[in-house]
Amino acid sequence: MPPISWSNDTYYLKRVLPLARKHKVIHFNKTDARLSNNGIPVHLQMLRCRVNFEALRFTPQIEALGRKLISTLQRSGEFVVLHLRYEMDMLSFSGCTHGCSDKETEELTRMRYAYPWWKEKEIDSESKRLQGLCPLTPEEIALVLKALGFSKDTLIYIASGEIYGGERRLAALKAAYPNLVRKEKLLSSDELWPFQNHSTQMAALDYMVSIASNVFIPSYDGNMARVVEGHRRYSGFRKTILLDRTKLVELLDHFQGGSLSWDEFSAAVKEAHQYRMGQPTDRRAIPGRPKEEDYFYANPQECVGSSSMGRLRDVS
Repeated sequence: MPPISWSNDTYYLKRVLPLARKHKVIHFNKTDARLSNNGIPVHLQMLRCRVNFEALRFTPQIEALGRKLISTLQRSGEFVVLHLRYEMDMLSFSGCTHGCSDKETEELTRMRYAYPWWKEKEIDSESKRLQGLCPLTPEEIALVLKALGFSKDTLIYIASGEIYGGERRLAALKAAYPNLVRKEKLLSSDELWPFQNHSTQMAALDYMVSIASNVFIPSYDGNMARVVEGHRRYSGFRKTILLDRTKLVELLDHFQGGSLSWDEFSAAVKEAHQYRMGQPTDRRAIPGRPKEEDYFYANPQECVGSSSMGRLRDVS
C-alpha cells in the first residue's frame, strides 16, 4: 500500500495498525515521507529517534567495512567528510549546469527528457543557482573550504557517487586539498566488489563515515544529508556546516568578478556561517506545507535537550 505522506500518529493507529495485525507484513511503496514532522506526541517523537539513530542497523558486511574505513581515516587524525552531490542523474534532474560545457549541458538535458516521470523539463539553471537551489560545483567548494579556514593539509573524505566529469572536475579541489580520499581509494576492489552495483549499499558506507567524522559538510540538501545532520545532532551536536548556498553564490560571483578581495570574501563566508555549524536550533514548522519546513530527522529537537535524555531512557 502507498501510505498517505505526512500523516500523523492517528492515521497509523487507526488505519495501518489493523492491517499490520491482520497481514503481519506491510509493504509501503511510492513514499519517502511517512510521518509528519510536527504535531506528534513527544513520546512517539522520541521513539522515532530511538529507531532512526539507535535501533536501525546495516548488514554485518556493511558494518564491518564501514568500521574499517573509519579506523583507516582516524589513524591519520581528524578528518572532514564532504558530501559532494555532483552526480550525473542529480544534475540532470535538477537542471543545474553551472560550470558544465555546452556538450555536457546537452547530455544532461537529453537525460532529463528520457525519464518521463521527471516532470520538470525546461529549467533555467542560472535562476535556480541564484536561488540557492543548485549544488555547489567542486571548484566552488574548494574556494568555500579555503574561505572557511580549512588548511591545505586537511584530510577530506568525499562521500558521493561518481562525480560528473570525473577527475577533470575534481582537479581544482585536489589542487587545493591534496589529502582528498574516497572509499574507492581506501579499500581494495575486492572489498568493494560485493557492493559495487548497489548504490544504496555504497551510500551506507559513506553514511557510517559521515557520522564518525570530525566535521560534516553537505554541498546540497537531500535525504542522506538531512538524516546525517540529525544523527550528528542526536550524537551531541557534532560539527555540521550547513552551507548557505544563496549567500555563497552571491559572494562567489562577487569574488570571481573582482568586486571582492580574498580577505573580504573569506570574512563574509565565515560570518555567514557563524551560526550554521549544527548548533541547537528550533525546528521551523510551516502548517500545511510540510515539504518546505525543517524535517524532523534533520533536527529531532525533542530528543536532544537535557530533559529529553531522561525521557529517552524511559522510552527504552
